[in-house]
Amino acid sequence: MLLLAKILFFLALVLSFTGLLSPPLALTIGILFGLGFTHPYAAATRTSARILLQVCVVALGFGMNLHEVLKAGRGGFVYTALGISFALLAGLAPSIFEVRGNSSFLITAGTAICGGSAIAAIAPILHADDQEMSVSLGTVFILNSVALLIFPPIGAALHLSQSQFGLWAALAIHDTSSVVGAAAKYGPQALVIGTTVKLARALWIVPLALATAAIKGSKSKIDGASKSRSESRVTAESRIGGETKTGHETKIQFPWFILFFCLAAVFNTYFAATSGFSRSLFTLGRLGLTATLFLIGTGISRSTLEEVGWRPMLQGVLLWAVVGITSLYFIRIGLIAL
Repeated sequence: MLLLAKILFFLALVLSFTGLLSPPLALTIGILFGLGFTHPYAAATRTSARILLQVCVVALGFGMNLHEVLKAGRGGFVYTALGISFALLAGLAPSIFEVRGNSSFLITAGTAICGGSAIAAIAPILHADDQEMSVSLGTVFILNSVALLIFPPIGAALHLSQSQFGLWAALAIHDTSSVVGAAAKYGPQALVIGTTVKLARALWIVPLALATAAIKGSKSKIDGASKSRSESRVTAESRIGGETKTGHETKIQFPWFILFFCLAAVFNTYFAATSGFSRSLFTLGRLGLTATLFLIGTGISRSTLEEVGWRPMLQGVLLWAVVGITSLYFIRIGLIAL
């Protein structure tokens, strides 16, 4: 059975790179593989998918015009700021779902900014445990996969323009991979707008991480002061342990691949003589993205579905629905437009 899983895994991965599979189909095949087989390379696939996604986003920049990128980025930065604020307020409202520990905040951060990347950045700051990380990533991951499959048909049914769909995908879908996959399926203009606005949205990881660290640090100091007043005797060993814990610093990683995406757009815009080279890299980026979606899909397993549970999933679904429907409404009436 393990040998069969390895053969099917590599066969589907190669097919994803050939361009014979569309991004939604590659994701679907990945999900079916994850549900039907024990993943033979689960840990390596998670790492590979993250790196490949960043490389593919940079490669897609070679198919973008800098002027279009800047135009979409300027407006997108404002819209993403408003959308993120709305998502955070909605997600941090008193929860009726009783989601355990840090999971509720992580799901909210993932929905507001960029799915798994935001969760990975915020979780160490909150000192989230493995269970909280798994539940949060699983919830956002499942919804992210669903979004890639249903957004293009919904956009077509509502007769959204490519500009409208690109904006909607960028504001309402969790991860960059699915935004780019859905937008590429819808059309070239949707791809430019969706990718650029989504990357502007991803930049908000840094301010959110800094704010979370500041709030967490303040709370830790207050809790530490209260605890020290309540304890009459503390051993030297426990003091050292406490200082080590409260002095722990979490490094916030800037998403540098966004900068390289912009540099690729500069190269494509001002070096027309190398247009053939740029087109080749752009094509490789799209093929690589399809393979990335397959790898991501293989991460959904039966144990993932069981581990998430209904409470986090319900919170994630409702928050995602509120963000998606609200952003779609404002785009349809023309209040959000590029």
